[in-house]
Amino acid sequence: MRLKGKVALVTGGNKGIGAAVVRRFASEGARVWSGDIVTDKTNNFSDDLADKTETIVHETLDVTSHDSWQLIINKIVQETGKIDILVNNAGIYDRRSIEATTEEQFDKMLSVNTKGPFLGIKLALEALKASGNASIVNLSSTAGLRGSFAVHYGASKGALRLMTKSIASTYAKDGIRCNSVHPGPIDTEMGHTAVPPDQLEERLYQRIPMGRFGTAEEVANVILFLASDESSFVTGSEVVVDGGATCK
Repeated sequence: MRLKGKVALVTGGNKGIGAAVVRRFASEGARVWSGDIVTDKTNNFSDDLADKTETIVHETLDVTSHDSWQLIINKIVQETGKIDILVNNAGIYDRRSIEATTEEQFDKMLSVNTKGPFLGIKLALEALKASGNASIVNLSSTAGLRGSFAVHYGASKGALRLMTKSIASTYAKDGIRCNSVHPGPIDTEMGHTAVPPDQLEERLYQRIPMGRFGTAEEVANVILFLASDESSFVTGSEVVVDGGATCK
């Protein structure tokens, strides 16, 4: 098992890419804390993991709240003494032009997508250092690599990309690696929100060389590699999972 004995915290772990990551990590031997602002446990995700209740812990987490982060990190440290893997996956998307974006909407986007990972990394640093061999994976987007129609979304993901590099260069000496993953269109609720139905054919067949949406499991496989010791010499990197869309 590639994560045997590892302790992981995955934000936004109740659906989409986050749920796929939690499942994948658990299947590879990790003890996983799934933190999500959605507290409803009566869903397919929990049902699918009914046989893994001893390896997965569901906790409520509001990534925009310092106290919420502190609470979940304290619980993990009290039980395990460390955190080996932090996956900052929780995020929001809002497709609108800059003209239609209010100041409050801009602030909310950066609060969840950028401030959330900032708080998580800041508050988990000591527990990550205690690991001696820790990995942080930040979920950015292809919108963090090039211009995006939704300016506030692109700004939040671009900032996360550079935050990743800053953490990587500063804390490599402490045994902490930090990388960003940049999904393109993925077959999740958020992914379909990002691609309007009237643009589906154009986006699939003209802009994505592989001609399809990616799956949450395909993104989770990349995150697994970055979380595992197999990527021991990889830090500060941007891993794009987009079916070739950014090649064009």
